[in-house]
Amino acid sequence: MSIRNTLIITILAIFLFNCDDKKSGKKINFSITTNAKNNAVAVGQPISFSINNPKGLDITSVEYHWNGNNTDAQVSTTDAKLGLQVVTATVNYEDGVDTVEGKFTIVNDSKPEIYTYKLLNEYPHDITSYTQGLEFYNGVLYESTGQYKESKLRKVDYKTAEVKNNVNLDPQFFGEGLTILDGKLYQLTWQENIGFIYDAETLEKTGSFKYGKSKEGWGLCNDSQTIYKSDGTENIWTLNSETLIEETRIQAYTNQGKIGSLNELEWIDGKIYANIYQRNGVAIINPVNGAVEAVVDFTPLKQLVTPHDGLDVLNGIAYNPETKTIFVTGKRWDKIFEVELVKK
Repeated sequence: MSIRNTLIITILAIFLFNCDDKKSGKKINFSITTNAKNNAVAVGQPISFSINNPKGLDITSVEYHWNGNNTDAQVSTTDAKLGLQVVTATVNYEDGVDTVEGKFTIVNDSKPEIYTYKLLNEYPHDITSYTQGLEFYNGVLYESTGQYKESKLRKVDYKTAEVKNNVNLDPQFFGEGLTILDGKLYQLTWQENIGFIYDAETLEKTGSFKYGKSKEGWGLCNDSQTIYKSDGTENIWTLNSETLIEETRIQAYTNQGKIGSLNELEWIDGKIYANIYQRNGVAIINPVNGAVEAVVDFTPLKQLVTPHDGLDVLNGIAYNPETKTIFVTGKRWDKIFEVELVKK
């Protein structure tokens, strides 16, 4: 199966028909339709809304709302974020007012490019580490690992796999991704709805933070100002770096549909690189609108590590600013690989 077939997930286009308002028990008389095939439109293309009025009621006015703002019946998607969108309409008619909701999807306007890699070096890696997060900071490799009763945070000499510092998480926590910003290290837990804050030099825990709508913790990265968080879906949430409150989100979409199961994240040259869980691949994502601009197939790397019963999928990507190269590994892999990306 090609990487495109493996990594690109078929779009779910949603069309809403007349329905009952279950909260109020009121019969809804209208629905929203669009001019787009299967209610999906490529970014940059206009989309038009109209009201389906099967009973032929006398409509006196319609007001549309998209992204919390009033909008016209036809809108441009040029600067829009990709993904599933919600539009509502307030319909005034002869007997009252109905508010109806419709959904449509904005996809990317081009196929993702396909990248492979050039293998530069191999280094040893702790075969027991269930890698969840990987990041370089001041020349040192930081790693967060998962599994209950096994999760840890550590500083590692990537050339020798020597552990410089290690912190074990309490057994009730399943460690996930990490990122470092302004001397603070942020580490996620999986389903415990809590992240931890450490001093990046000493690994002394200094605080914690709760999640918002994202529910689960998977991966983290930052652009020196904003923190980005994945939750195992197509969503990547932006966190205020001072309050750690989720403020907005992007949805990772190709021209075909969403890319789900986004896991470990890394910020490289203005893009978000996201491991795709169980796929041994990485999506390169535009952080502004969520467009998946390229995908990288790292599947052959798994053949270069020692096979054993606990061997799992690729997960862990880190950019080393000193070498200007990318390092990748996997869950319980005994090697970490230094690579250079090559466009196919």
